[in-house]
Amino acid sequence: MNVLDVVSIGALILLVVILLVLVMQALRLREIWQMLLGCQKTARLASIWELENKELRSALRAEKEHVEQLKGKVVILQALVPAV
Repeated sequence: MNVLDVVSIGALILLVVILLVLVMQALRLREIWQMLLGCQKTARLASIWELENKELRSALRAEKEHVEQLKGKVVILQALVPAV
């Protein structure tokens, strides 16, 4: 085995190590990408829920106002009806 063979084997080992590092990084990047897609889906759902909550709060506010109007009408009607 001469010097050229040793250098060639060393270079081959180095290339294998580099390949392993690249494969590990690719797997890690894929894991991060999947996590990012999950976060994106969660953010989209949170946005939808936030919009629904806003609409529900608005409807609740309108219902409360309607109840207050009805209570006012009941008071007026009770005042008009002679006490028995």
